Amino acid sequence: MPETKSLTPDSPPQERIGEIIRRLRAAHPDACCALHHRNPYELLVATILSAQCTDERVNKVTPILFERYPTPKDLADARREDIEEIIRPTGFYRNKAKHIQEACQVIAYDYDGRVPNSMEELTKLPGVARKTANVVLGVAYHIADGIVVDTHVKRIAQRLGLTKTNNANKIEKDLMALVPREDWIDFAHLLIFHGRRVCTARKPDCANCALNDLCPSAID
Repeated sequence: MPETKSLTPDSPPQERIGEIIRRLRAAHPDACCALHHRNPYELLVATILSAQCTDERVNKVTPILFERYPTPKDLADARREDIEEIIRPTGFYRNKAKHIQEACQVIAYDYDGRVPNSMEELTKLPGVARKTANVVLGVAYHIADGIVVDTHVKRIAQRLGLTKTNNANKIEKDLMALVPREDWIDFAHLLIFHGRRVCTARKPDCANCALNDLCPSAID
């Protein structure tokens, strides 16, 4: 039997990716979408609100928002000033209020209140780019059309040598070429949890990282 080639940080990404995924699953078995939601509408709005804001803060705001506006039509017909006041803690609240209301107007009146389930339709909604669309498709509809690329995914993919670009769309393409499609949805959750718990932006805990011996950026 031929000897199995040992993996190192210098091994090509396509050789390391399977072991990276396996170890991340073992390290973060609870990895999932951290935004609280009960349906695709709530997830879409929460994801738009999460831009440049922590999920924890969004989760404090959305129960109030959805109690007052339980359907896309309710939010579509609301006073903009009332929406702004509720979501103010998430930051950039005027722009976010505009986006979520205009998106809900399209959903309520063009899609009969149902959040669309295709990348093409979702990315036509105000305030919705590929990242948000991937969250909704993957989490709400279990459709693997791409890989969510947020700040954690971008940082860790670069540190692991899985991509060399700073462009989110190009990073997504690089990851889609490496990661098996059946892992696309979970992979982003795994990197996000790893980024919050271990591979933080300011001070990565390389000594306690399950990927230490596979990572070209690991610090001894």
